[in-house]
Amino acid sequence: MPGVVIIGAGPGIGRSVARRFAREGMPVALVARTAGTLTAAAEAVSPFGVPVISLTADTVDEAALRAALDAAADEFGLPDVVVYNAAIIQSDTPGQLPARAQLDAWAVNVVGALTAAAHVAPGMARRGSGSFVITGGMPEPKPHYVSLSLGKAGVRTLVALLDQEYGPSGVHVASVTVDGPVAPGTAFDPDHIAEHYWRLHTQPRHAWQQEIVHSGLTTGT
Repeated sequence: MPGVVIIGAGPGIGRSVARRFAREGMPVALVARTAGTLTAAAEAVSPFGVPVISLTADTVDEAALRAALDAAADEFGLPDVVVYNAAIIQSDTPGQLPARAQLDAWAVNVVGALTAAAHVAPGMARRGSGSFVITGGMPEPKPHYVSLSLGKAGVRTLVALLDQEYGPSGVHVASVTVDGPVAPGTAFDPDHIAEHYWRLHTQPRHAWQQEIVHSGLTTGT
């Protein structure tokens, strides 16, 4: 039974999204950089009794990321949903980071999502269904978060491009833009944010949204 792949299954949004889809009985493939992160995520999903596979991959390692996606497909079939939740979140002002560090952030925040989409979306398009959802942020650029602002702007553009390429074939490409610091028990509780991912996946095609903004108060397109 096809399920969901969570790329960036760490504490916070990734783990909560995994639990939200598992609650619906969907098999879950967890992708993260470290075994410890995967163990904690798998334990969080285990109460729902769904099949779970844990896969180690760094999103900047194209071969490893593609291999993890192949392993997930071998286990559960072409996924119904892929969630790209990996990001480098850091404070930096204009010119503070060397070019190499900016490129490293861009590789995680944007290029990894492009790699994942290029690997799975063509198959989804041939099947005529599937969801590819990216975690976004920074609705407005902030000069103290240059690399993240650039990365999240890149995410919006990437979503638009992927929608143009695969949307007509039935692939719902979208982002969940989180406009604040994620923390349990707050307006940015990851369990509340995770509901948006399920909502996007289950939207009828005529009502597809490309972006849901979680502001802590209201949501919108």
